[in-house]
Amino acid sequence: MLILGIESSCDETAAAVVEDGRRVLSSVIASQIDSHKIYGGVVPEIASRLHSEAIVGVVREALAQSGRALPDMDAIAVTYAPGLIGALLVGVNFAKGLALSSGLPLVPVHHLRGHVASNYLTSPQLAPPFLCLVVSGGHSHIVQVEDYTRLKILGRTRDDAAGEAFDKAARAMGIPYPGGVELDKIAEGGDPTAYPLPRPRVAGAPLDYSFSGLKTAVLNTLNNARQKGQEVSVPDLCASYRAAVVRSLVETFLKAAEQTGAKKLAVAGGVSANRLLRRELSRLCKETGRELFLPDLSLCGDNAAMIASQGYYEYRAGCVAGTGLNAYANVSLDMDFRDVKGEGRR
Repeated sequence: MLILGIESSCDETAAAVVEDGRRVLSSVIASQIDSHKIYGGVVPEIASRLHSEAIVGVVREALAQSGRALPDMDAIAVTYAPGLIGALLVGVNFAKGLALSSGLPLVPVHHLRGHVASNYLTSPQLAPPFLCLVVSGGHSHIVQVEDYTRLKILGRTRDDAAGEAFDKAARAMGIPYPGGVELDKIAEGGDPTAYPLPRPRVAGAPLDYSFSGLKTAVLNTLNNARQKGQEVSVPDLCASYRAAVVRSLVETFLKAAEQTGAKKLAVAGGVSANRLLRRELSRLCKETGRELFLPDLSLCGDNAAMIASQGYYEYRAGCVAGTGLNAYANVSLDMDFRDVKGEGRR
């Protein structure tokens, strides 16, 4: 079964063709980083306009690279939530038009479910049930993947997401956009013990995250140094901050694994590319006898291959939308699309 995937939830316009949810035939991404860099972050209106300009060419290129044509597809999968609403609408409306003109089924895919599915593309042997840490710029979740389309949230951030916390701290340190990626690189040359930072906890919710305190601690460190006329070692502060965030992510994730008895663990989302996070989880899973699945670096960020992969499983579960499909800025990943629409599950 061939699925054409379309992704436009933030600042990448992407299209891909995936076979049977596991084999990538093509994956094309048009990045907007250069356009947003001068503003220090993603500007929603600019993102929407650039998606509109790029989407036709990106889809054409994905089909061409796959060696297949649109009539060869079995369905079209598109990200419908969550994300920047204007950006999402570009992809959703384009996919609706393409599905209507071609007669192909239209499959709505939750962006975070797509991130989870990136592991199916990297590790074809992976199958539910397993535990997944979903960490990106806007989300930090511990998810129990009970089946391909049945997911349960065990823990989540109460404030900033891990990726957001990295980006904000990087900006405070004067690191250019995209800050989290650059912070990770700089941290490789720093001392992670140079700056003591707090270990955040959420009272009464041991599987939830909180990163706003860590971000504030970095801001206070920088402000105090400026007031005293002292120099701050950016590599050391990057390394200390990264270590604190990763420690929080890993400790809580493994606590969830112990509570659930999970032996298969996976990571997904943009922050899954973080070097220290990958090293620490690999080390600790080896020590505790757990199997760890990590997406290829090319699949950590937003892409359409993961949407096509998850779309395959959503389609098999009977999740198909009509021309009334809308985009949603916020939808929990444990909600079935038919529940979002108030139709219930079939």
